[in-house]
Amino acid sequence: MSVINDLTASECRRQLMGVYDALDVLKGKWKVYILANLIYYEKRKFSDILKGVDRISNKMLSKELKEMEMNHLVKRTVMETQPITVQYELTKLGRSLGTVITSLSEWGLCYREEVFKVNKETESVKP
Repeated sequence: MSVINDLTASECRRQLMGVYDALDVLKGKWKVYILANLIYYEKRKFSDILKGVDRISNKMLSKELKEMEMNHLVKRTVMETQPITVQYELTKLGRSLGTVITSLSEWGLCYREEVFKVNKETESVKP
């Protein structure tokens, strides 16, 4: 029996609340992509994040970064350059999601490999 199955109903509700809280902060199409971009590349200029997150618009990236800043995941720094440059980096709280993103990446790579293998096997069985 796994540890999860040994939880009481109260402990299960508490764990689920944590999942709901995390997903509430990370909800939306783009936040996990932005988070991963900042985890793997650390400090990034707005334009670099824009290039690193496929198909996101300027407006949406700006909105998502503002929300992430309000949730204490991202720190925004305005550089005194000409033209002005804005740089983003993860806060300590944002960096704490590194293990989550790494686990998600590992799962995604395994999933990709498994689906590729199954699709290849299925193609070879066709008459």
